[in-house]
Amino acid sequence: MSEPLTGMGAIVVDDGVGFRVWAPHAETVAVTGNFVDWDAAGIPLASELGGYWYGFVPGAAAGQEYRFVLTNAGNRIERVDPYAAQVTNSVGNGVIYDHSAFEWDGDDFTPPTLNELVIYELHTGTFAATADGQVADLDELATRLSHVVALGANAIQLMPVAEFAGDVSWGYNPAHIFAVESAYGGPDALKRLVKAAHAAGLAVIQDVVYNHFGPSDLNLWQFDGWSENGKGGIYFFNDWRSATPWGDTRPDYGRGEVRQFIRDNALGWLENFHLDGLRYDMTPYMRSVDAGEMNIPEGWSLCHWINTEVRAKYPRKILVAEDLHSNPAVSDPGPNGAAFHAQWDAQFVHPVREAVIAADDAYRSTNEVAEAISYSYGDAFARVVYTESHDEVANGKARVPQEIDAGDPTGYYAQKRSTLGAGLVLTAPGIPMLFQGQEFLEGGWFRDTVALDWAQDENFHGIVRLYRDLIRLRLDRDGCSAGLTGGGINVFHNNDAANLLAFHRWRDHGVGDDVVVVANLSATERGGYRIGFPAAGQWRCIFNSDARVYSDAFGDHPSTDVVAEPSGYDGLPASAEIAIAPYTMLIFTRA
Repeated sequence: MSEPLTGMGAIVVDDGVGFRVWAPHAETVAVTGNFVDWDAAGIPLASELGGYWYGFVPGAAAGQEYRFVLTNAGNRIERVDPYAAQVTNSVGNGVIYDHSAFEWDGDDFTPPTLNELVIYELHTGTFAATADGQVADLDELATRLSHVVALGANAIQLMPVAEFAGDVSWGYNPAHIFAVESAYGGPDALKRLVKAAHAAGLAVIQDVVYNHFGPSDLNLWQFDGWSENGKGGIYFFNDWRSATPWGDTRPDYGRGEVRQFIRDNALGWLENFHLDGLRYDMTPYMRSVDAGEMNIPEGWSLCHWINTEVRAKYPRKILVAEDLHSNPAVSDPGPNGAAFHAQWDAQFVHPVREAVIAADDAYRSTNEVAEAISYSYGDAFARVVYTESHDEVANGKARVPQEIDAGDPTGYYAQKRSTLGAGLVLTAPGIPMLFQGQEFLEGGWFRDTVALDWAQDENFHGIVRLYRDLIRLRLDRDGCSAGLTGGGINVFHNNDAANLLAFHRWRDHGVGDDVVVVANLSATERGGYRIGFPAAGQWRCIFNSDARVYSDAFGDHPSTDVVAEPSGYDGLPASAEIAIAPYTMLIFTRA
């Protein structure tokens, strides 16, 4: 083929494969592989402008393995293609892969809008594993999607699946950021999962790691033989900016070719794999060496550049930052913002977890909970709210039921207070997120070698039903709780002494829209307790977390509809007396 093909890496066409790689300090570059019986010299690539090298190999085809062979100062260097979509393993060879060969069968899924999104975060290796230490792959994960569908969540968020060192990992140590983890089944397995998820009505959001690469099995390290200060070479900062908590491997966000590399990766997940969104890992370490002052502005501008392009090309794709610094600019699409849609919200998770974990009612603060559920970055859905995530249930912390009662993590208190926390997640403004197994009281702490205990799905089917009912209301699937899909919130009753609060949620107001949520964060049952209501008339109790149908341990305290009298209370025009059990949530809607 006389004219060079466009693109990077291995570019597959009918009669062969074009190979392009960036190696500005190499003296020569060649490609070798199955197509030349691994000849040591390989097939030479020609130098192009900007430090790129290109060559076309007739007869090379998808499925064949390959490597680049570089020389620098007389030294021979073998490297895996940085753009390889498939590798044999983290220290093996690249595999020529043709994205166009996969049959999508017209897959044209549209993800939910942000106000109607419920995310279920999971780890591929343990979510569908049947024994501890066994690694599940993406095809096995697909067989468990029916659980997520039955639960009612409409998006799964995958912990990173880019190729990492070894076969077992959380995934936050990417060795090859374009390749899908070989132990998980490689790129076709991810595509099969996405296709199956879409057919089941589930969006798929992918966790990506751009704050550091590796550090283990890091093919990019001193890629073409050049480096400064003994650091990482062309893909990395080679000065004080290289240092991260995970290794001396922060990408050089100021170098155009590295920016393009990361941009191509982000867009590639969305385009080649039909993913519905990205969640960027620990973005503070992209703009700052120590997650403090912004001393790497190039990282911030990189996020803005990529996210702005995604917003323009794919307005329904979802962009989430793990930022945890409560910075409204993270979700600002303007010229000074990072242009994410939403960020994980530290203003919610920490006070709400503390409120449900505290052993003594005296140490629970409804003032802090009230601030947590009503916190805003200007848009009610510019935050992701949760009580459990992979970080919140590891690194010295455990699952919420375990934190509540380590001696009896499936007992009364663990059940009552963990589900009360989940109720706040699913009724507060924001994008709610659950972590795998949360819905059936998975205990201990998260480990990538411990399979999810699926027996608990049956043992605690009532708790699963509670989560299912909450999600059903959150998404207004019965047409009576539209207010939970809206951004309106008014915490109108906050009795810190009694550990009881009530809040009004709405979208447009009216019957089937206005929702009142009451949360009792104390061990004391309340009866004849007066609270305000937004309007006089009948209010139906559509959810009572103390119902015996959810657990034999619960009190089954009766919940009744109430008639609000036209007498003002709590700053609202009407009021009624309610009764509520200990550690319980009630949800009322206008009849």
